[in-house]
Amino acid sequence: MELNGKLAVVTGGTRGVGAGIAHAFAEAGADVVICARRPPDTPLKGTEFLPLDVRDPDAVQALFDGLPRVDVLVNNAGGTPYRPLTGTGTDARRHARVIDLNLTAPLTVSLAAHAHLRRSRGSIVMIGSVSGSRPSPGSAAYGAAKAGLEHLARSMAVEWAPDIRVNTLVLGMVRTELSHLHYGDEHGVAAVARTVPLGRLADPSDVGGAAVFLASDAAAYITGASLLVHGGGERPAFLDAATADRPPTDDTGRRYTTDGTGRGTPDDSNGTRGGGR
Repeated sequence: MELNGKLAVVTGGTRGVGAGIAHAFAEAGADVVICARRPPDTPLKGTEFLPLDVRDPDAVQALFDGLPRVDVLVNNAGGTPYRPLTGTGTDARRHARVIDLNLTAPLTVSLAAHAHLRRSRGSIVMIGSVSGSRPSPGSAAYGAAKAGLEHLARSMAVEWAPDIRVNTLVLGMVRTELSHLHYGDEHGVAAVARTVPLGRLADPSDVGGAAVFLASDAAAYITGASLLVHGGGERPAFLDAATADRPPTDDTGRRYTTDGTGRGTPDDSNGTRGGGR
């Protein structure tokens, strides 16, 4: 999949997932503009940095007015701190700012890029989250915004077809330089990774590869779609709580194995049937 000669704009592209996406686009041959409020700590090879607060509509419009063309827009900027719905420092205005960053800002940026993308018959990639399709305690406003972002992308895909394709990458857990804020130390990260069917958290490069695919000609007939990038998702909690697929226990804690008559036969501590030693 090559993007030679295309200009891609990646918001929030200076670190974490955004940096992984920007690197993947540069590797695919695209000219990459990364936007964020602060420059990257280390310059990203093959990219140009332009300062931008995506929540400022005038600044967003000025940035796109100054670009010669845009072929791909990746709406990656977003995120949230852990913030329960109620409690100290959790008034409605703080939740509204999370929604502004994760839902309103991608709309603002997409509208500013629309004329460029229509001329180039380009592509928009939204960076969504599994938080938008499952309960998200501690980040409810973020989850609601990501649910809205996915719906926004589907609506854009219909309104702006056939000139512009719009798709969403729905991300699960990704290992970045900020993972410790969410999962703790290395033991915590490893424990969380074991809950993922593929046995690890995503790497930013995994997300970058998927974004390149959606922006490339290989996805020319894909629009209004949501591509899950979550390593198989999350193991349903009820599977670990259910007793249907494991031997029951009596009130002494001894395990029982059902015999051919349907009665329980106690097992000894090493797994051999009672009386079988």
